[in-house]
Amino acid sequence: MRRNKSRGREPVNRLVFHVLVLMFKPMRFEFCSAGRIIFGRGALGEAGSLAAEMGRRALVVTGRHRERAERLIAELRAAGLECALVAVKGEPTLDAVRQGCRQARDAECDLVVGIGGGSALDAAKAIGVMLTNGGDPLDYLEVIGRGQPFRCLSAPVIAIPTTAGTGAEVTRNAVLGSPEHRVKASLRSSFMLPRLALVDPHLSDEMPPHLTASTGLDALTQLIESFVSIHANPFTDALCRQGIALAARSLRRAFDHGDDLEARDEMALASLLSGLALANAGLGAVHGFAAPIGGMFPVAHGCVCAALLPHVVTVNIRALRSRTPQHPALERYAEMAGIATGNATASAEDGLEWLKDLVRALRGVPLAGLGIKTESFPGLIQKAAAASSMRGNPIALTPDEMAEILNRAL
Repeated sequence: MRRNKSRGREPVNRLVFHVLVLMFKPMRFEFCSAGRIIFGRGALGEAGSLAAEMGRRALVVTGRHRERAERLIAELRAAGLECALVAVKGEPTLDAVRQGCRQARDAECDLVVGIGGGSALDAAKAIGVMLTNGGDPLDYLEVIGRGQPFRCLSAPVIAIPTTAGTGAEVTRNAVLGSPEHRVKASLRSSFMLPRLALVDPHLSDEMPPHLTASTGLDALTQLIESFVSIHANPFTDALCRQGIALAARSLRRAFDHGDDLEARDEMALASLLSGLALANAGLGAVHGFAAPIGGMFPVAHGCVCAALLPHVVTVNIRALRSRTPQHPALERYAEMAGIATGNATASAEDGLEWLKDLVRALRGVPLAGLGIKTESFPGLIQKAAAASSMRGNPIALTPDEMAEILNRAL
């Protein structure tokens, strides 16, 4: 009797087994990050003692406002380190990295400390890895370079962000501009991960509203694109869910009330989470466009993300519903909407409306307001199609869809 009952359950058990296999199918992923992450107000005060464990002569890489590094330099010198200083004015170029390497070698630096926004941190990572690998950045650069792999670990790099946007303190790439090619491309390697990411939200307290908006929307874009990326994994999913929730409740508050320290803290954490996510899940079409736009026009990266994000989401959702209506990214967009709005039954389209409202509230500027004209679209589309970020988009966009995004964002 027991035998017959068992036989009767076999088809059901087999069905359950196959459902479980589909739900929990084997996957392979890796997760890389900075060697150590310290987060919290006052963390900058630990920079000197931590740097002294890594070297004796530091190249300090700053943004255009080098005076913001004065306290850091004082901490380093108090810990017995000698310091050389290089300021990166604007987004880093190949020549800026070459100059930084020359200065580091002349000063016999054995440690690189980057403090500033994403540009300063990317420059620091690029200089650090070039110091140990030699050659020219074009030997290793994607798209316009030779794309050779790095063979040696970077010199120790400490990354200290002063904005809440790029998450560059925990990423394994550095975006560099090449004015002669009118493009931005990345050096990319796990060898480039900073030895230490030191995130002190206090350093972002003085950001003006426009910078709060552009950097914050960059972080939000990274969280959303990583969440729907074809390379997403359980680790990055968890990071994105938490980061989207933080940005949804704190970005507008930080923009409207810059002295709201809780909002500043939460945006600093959202930015950190976005960097961790993108370093492991990749990005999508917003950043696929942002790289060539940034290479062809002197515009802030975060402003480009703000101009493009709602329109990329619009076209992605429509393309997914049309061509692959069962695609899991549609559920991800709906989940993002639920997290952002607090409505568990929100649709992907509800999330899109929330994004549009947020960009308007933060005074996002369309592409035309950034000086981008329709005659540049063919070149932008061609370059965006070859960008590494575009490969993470949840669906391959047609040239017509890419043109539609740009026209909508104009």
